[in-house]
Amino acid sequence: MKRILNRLWVAAGLLAALPLAAQVDDKYKDYREVYRDSVVVANTKEVIVVNDGQNPFEVVSNPFRQDWFVFGTAGAHTFRGDYSNDGPFSGTISPDFSIGFGKWFMPWLALKAEFICSDSRGYTEYKTGHYGYGDWIEGNPGYRKMKTGWWDLGGSAIINLTRLYYGYEGYGVKDHMGQLLAAAGIGAVHHLGYEHSYGSDNELSAHFELQYSQFFTQAKRMSLDIKARALLYQTNFDLEYGQADHAAKHIDANLGLNVGLTFYLGKNGNNGWRRGTSTIREREYKETAKTILKVKEEEKERPVRNGTLTFFVFYPNNYSGRNDAPLVPGAEVNAIDYLAGGIFTQKQYSDESMTKAVDLPTERANRDFAIDFVPRGYEMRDDLPLSLSLDKADMKAFADKAGFCYAPIDDGLHLWQYRIDDATLRQQLLSGDNYTESQSFGLNAHSGLETVRKYMDVDAADELVSFADVYAALYSNEGYISRFTDAETVEKIRDILDRGAILLIQADGLATSQDNYSGADANRVGLERNSALADNRAGTVITWLTSDPRMRYARSQSFIYNNKGDIRTVNDPSTRGLNAKLNRCVKVRIRYMIK
Repeated sequence: MKRILNRLWVAAGLLAALPLAAQVDDKYKDYREVYRDSVVVANTKEVIVVNDGQNPFEVVSNPFRQDWFVFGTAGAHTFRGDYSNDGPFSGTISPDFSIGFGKWFMPWLALKAEFICSDSRGYTEYKTGHYGYGDWIEGNPGYRKMKTGWWDLGGSAIINLTRLYYGYEGYGVKDHMGQLLAAAGIGAVHHLGYEHSYGSDNELSAHFELQYSQFFTQAKRMSLDIKARALLYQTNFDLEYGQADHAAKHIDANLGLNVGLTFYLGKNGNNGWRRGTSTIREREYKETAKTILKVKEEEKERPVRNGTLTFFVFYPNNYSGRNDAPLVPGAEVNAIDYLAGGIFTQKQYSDESMTKAVDLPTERANRDFAIDFVPRGYEMRDDLPLSLSLDKADMKAFADKAGFCYAPIDDGLHLWQYRIDDATLRQQLLSGDNYTESQSFGLNAHSGLETVRKYMDVDAADELVSFADVYAALYSNEGYISRFTDAETVEKIRDILDRGAILLIQADGLATSQDNYSGADANRVGLERNSALADNRAGTVITWLTSDPRMRYARSQSFIYNNKGDIRTVNDPSTRGLNAKLNRCVKVRIRYMIK
């Protein structure tokens, strides 16, 4: 089967190169010929990448089973009815208690159900004595004490005003540890414990609430809540409908303050929401391919050579680069630049208390870095890994040289010491050691090609090059990246890009079977997680390649893209071993022709 597929691959490239009709392009007649053929590319997928970035106002909603919470409160309120001002204010105050549950549907929208139990106290006039008790208390006017017990069962919609204004802060970060919320809803009230001859035991209530929540940890699993609450009723809550000598108030109310706790349920507590990410869309199409080959006039009689460049791009665990949107004003945090010359997690602490981490911009690796005293780039050096020490003395020494203090990625439970996708932040690894990149084999460098050819599936006829070689050919073989390339190989790739024609590009994303999820339907969840990583790794590389102007002729032709997410079985409990690293990658084959 492999032999058949390879032959079909070669045949596709050869067919695409058939010059059925030749003409001279007036604009480039001195050095380029244009060949048009009628080869139909069938059953092919065109990849369109929509980079939605990390807009905090755009998130992907969670399944219904996630983001549930329970809460309880205790406090006190004052009853405001027809005669509430006839006696001391202290006589209108009562304690109240409530419990409830709810669900967040979006970071700024939730629904809750709440049960409140209390009584309302105040004063009533002597003649009717509705809910009244005790003796007549002389004064101007005179009054009796009043009390009615009740419970209220209600439902409310909650708006998170902080997230509505600022957007969703992301999971496991210390932004918005204090949040302001507002709620409104309706309830059903039932009066208890006092006999009366008229009026209803049951009525409706309107609920309004302003809440401040302070979270205890950046995982936001529990919050301390302070609530200002108003429960409004029709005027006969105290059974005053209006008498001959006065008109009843239109609204009775319980106005109070409460303090409580909210607990977020589930394995990870506040499950969070995944922000908008790069979306890969595909469409099947058939078209007549147009191949352009640039040739100098004196080289027209030279034969056309066809070949295939193969290279691999290796990724850290739980990383595809799909979430690397520009987060730094005026700069980008770029997935490919991180692999070529990025540092640590590409994050720094923004304050001296080392509590808030923000993204650092990546830099093109074809330059000399000011920070050159630590390893940079994933699987570039074969002697040093990407992760740095979290020892305070080492972090201070780095800060003294670099001018900033690097930061790990904190998910609330672990400190990731290499860059990961936001979507994989809460996924637990097999052991604590795996949160550190403490081993390197130079797989993305030219020096690692011997290892790659030994263990990976590479056709004998293919020209195997490294990710570093291709990176240098697309930009320049200077600065940091030049330490990990072969100059002759870079020039060969550049010559193909400058003078040749790209016929086909095939990208296959790979991921490992390693997954530590043990919940319901674990096998399916693990497969989906790793398939998504494999899929997005391929999409990240395709986006990178097609951004180069020299690929513009290939865009309307064939991008063969494996969107099934190939998974390789890896039984090693370490995500840092060679077998695991080899299978977290994208295999790219570029079919070309050149004079």
